[in-house]
Amino acid sequence: MARDPKHDILFEPINIGPKTLPNRFYQVPHCIGAGSDKPGFQAAHRSIKAEGGWGGINTEYCSIHPESDDTMRLSARLWDDGDVRNLSAMTEHIHKYGSLAGVEMWYGGAHAPCMETRCTPRGPSQYASEFETLTYCKEMDLDDIDMVQGFYVDAAKRARDAGFDIVYVYGGHSYLPLQFLSPFYNKRTDKYGGSLENRARFWVETLEKVKKAVGDDCAVATRFAVDTLYGPDAIEVEVDGMKFVELADPYVDVWDVNVGDIAEWGEDAGPSRFYRQGHQIPWQKFIKEVTKKPVLGVGRFTDPEKMAEVIRAGQLDIIGAARPSISDPWLPRKIDEGRIDDIRVCIGCNVCISRWEIGGPPMICTQNATAGEEYRRGWHPEKFPKAGSDDSVLVVGAGPAGSECARVLLERGYTVHLYDSAEKVGGHNNDVSTHLPGLGEWGYHRDYREQQIQKLLKKNKDSQLALGQNPMTVDAALDYGAEKIVIATGASWNTDGTNALTHAPIPGADASRDDQITPEQIYAGNKEIGKKVIILSADPYYMTPSLAQKLAEAGREVTIVDGVGLGSYMEFTLEFPNTMRMLHENHVEITGESFASRIEPGRIEIYNLYGDGSKREYRGPGKLPRRENTTHQWLEFDTMVLVTGRHSNDELYRGLKARKDE
Repeated sequence: MARDPKHDILFEPINIGPKTLPNRFYQVPHCIGAGSDKPGFQAAHRSIKAEGGWGGINTEYCSIHPESDDTMRLSARLWDDGDVRNLSAMTEHIHKYGSLAGVEMWYGGAHAPCMETRCTPRGPSQYASEFETLTYCKEMDLDDIDMVQGFYVDAAKRARDAGFDIVYVYGGHSYLPLQFLSPFYNKRTDKYGGSLENRARFWVETLEKVKKAVGDDCAVATRFAVDTLYGPDAIEVEVDGMKFVELADPYVDVWDVNVGDIAEWGEDAGPSRFYRQGHQIPWQKFIKEVTKKPVLGVGRFTDPEKMAEVIRAGQLDIIGAARPSISDPWLPRKIDEGRIDDIRVCIGCNVCISRWEIGGPPMICTQNATAGEEYRRGWHPEKFPKAGSDDSVLVVGAGPAGSECARVLLERGYTVHLYDSAEKVGGHNNDVSTHLPGLGEWGYHRDYREQQIQKLLKKNKDSQLALGQNPMTVDAALDYGAEKIVIATGASWNTDGTNALTHAPIPGADASRDDQITPEQIYAGNKEIGKKVIILSADPYYMTPSLAQKLAEAGREVTIVDGVGLGSYMEFTLEFPNTMRMLHENHVEITGESFASRIEPGRIEIYNLYGDGSKREYRGPGKLPRRENTTHQWLEFDTMVLVTGRHSNDELYRGLKARKDE
């Protein structure tokens, strides 16, 4: 198919200093869990994006010196010649496809915990990091400033030697350059503090020195949070933001602009629960007023219409993307070929980000199962090995796992029968994206697989999508006639309160009762929900806060009794701060560090998890080592929502395993 002329502007080259970006698609720096020590992984992941048409592709943030050590999180490094050698593999692979390779030079200041190197980071003033709250930085004297600027210069030369086309001085997310610029951090009274010109001095000098060091071998970029969203005590775009761009512009070839601070960088990498694509444009658009240099920015751009619109409107020159490039590394190529329906649209769940926040295991993606496995397993998002046999495959369950399994098998050329009793592909994702507030874009996961399966079925007439069927039984599966059977029947919420804290049912928990209910029963709408609702939670992710919001907005009085850290996994997906704000706005009461001992009609007995005291002693067989918990209390409810855990729907699997020889 031909490219839509409306999208031609996205494929126009643009000069960035001494380099030419072949189009307007630019993978901004983002972490993948490779660093510099896994060069094969780094090269394979980034080069597939070059193959897919991204004009510029960057590393993750790249430490310039052991003082900027982010262990336990995994970042790239430019400390020595070994790092040059390892990162060279990435640039070589990217250049094969005509794309530019960039590196984001990072010095964290107080935000670098230095847990491996045990160095003391330096900053404009001495303060504790609001992100790494145990970390304090040393206030830099003039010798320190000169030395750290030398770290940038040395790293830039190594980057040039590694073959990078673009070198960044990274000041986004309140790392060192922005710590100097922002009065939130900078309390100095010398020539590097006070006025904007003084606070900008460190950053401007560093850019000037880096530009001189790399000459015409590299373009110089800087990533700048044009508004930290902290108000007048920090950086505001129409005050210090625009003025700083004017001051630094002579030494910058391309501006990479965003908003937010590291402590709440979900304001930048906004989850779809709270932010739609292009959500940073109201701040980013100001920068085009004060520079003629190219300006790029992110905002989870997934729609080519929106991408073209912001460029035509003069709001950005280049479309920056991290998460959309993970979800679909071939997004530009598909737009170029007119295959818009084949794009795997980023759903904005931020599970990719959670891996870095956890501490750096290899990245994963809910939309793109190959992400992070390009090197180790040799997986490619668009190229599949041919079927190894003529076997037909029955896939039971058309939820997220089953539909992806069927899609890949069809891509490989197998005859596939995808079978489900539901009327629609998607499984539990249909309920989540339909019934829970803010999660509608999670439905893109279902939409992509549904569309692709329908296309592939037209090519394979012997395959079938069988929806709305009777539930599959063991006998029916064995009689179906397929050589292979895949069971993808999902999981259901526990109806008896079984949970991660006690690994047992809760006495009195029974979702068959009129006054107790599970998430699936809420979706079904077959039970009346009373005015006073208690949600009993052993769920650290999205379900409990989402149901609380849904019920509170419907006029219920909601109390959450939580035993595992309400929404704790959402700290990793960057949803936590706004989720807590949302619960506060809806007057949801939270009783944390507590759980249930028993449930009776209309009331629940709860206890504080730590109410048994800090002292322990051996008391003999059959006795607990701590005193009796004396914190038990009763709460009344009209409806109790059980969000205590899930169990696999594995009856069919176990039944087939028992008869595997038939």
